[in-house]
Amino acid sequence: MENLITVREIQEEDHPFILGLSPHLAEVAQLDWHSDEAIQKMQDDYIIEMLAETSKPHITLIAERNKVKLGFIHVRTHEDSISGETCGTVPLLAVSPKSQGLGVGKLLMGHGEKWAKDIGCRLLHLEVFANNKKADIFYQNLGFKAELVHMIKPL
Repeated sequence: MENLITVREIQEEDHPFILGLSPHLAEVAQLDWHSDEAIQKMQDDYIIEMLAETSKPHITLIAERNKVKLGFIHVRTHEDSISGETCGTVPLLAVSPKSQGLGVGKLLMGHGEKWAKDIGCRLLHLEVFANNKKADIFYQNLGFKAELVHMIKPL
């Protein structure tokens, strides 16, 4: 029982842990046309925005084992760009490098899906950096399929 991974809602003292995962989230982008600094700033700003209060339905969950934080997921509502219906979206999911491969991401996604379904969402949306092949395979294994592909060309 002592090795059981638990999932709970975020508390203010979890903010440093979440911000501490920002460099790991930024490094998987591998976008040659943006500087590492610009990518890191975007990621930091995104996390700070996620942690701010909002009136939109959302939840941030922490996975931990023996009071050691392993990862987090942030889920919120989003307007589907095709149907216009309210769906869930996962703007951020991160598992600490030492905790990867333990099923933490899958566990957090399961909780995120349940939250979205419980509030009446029919769809769950997410975005992943195109160069993050590991995440792409992870999400495909969970049943996600590409709907739109955002492309860019440096000039």
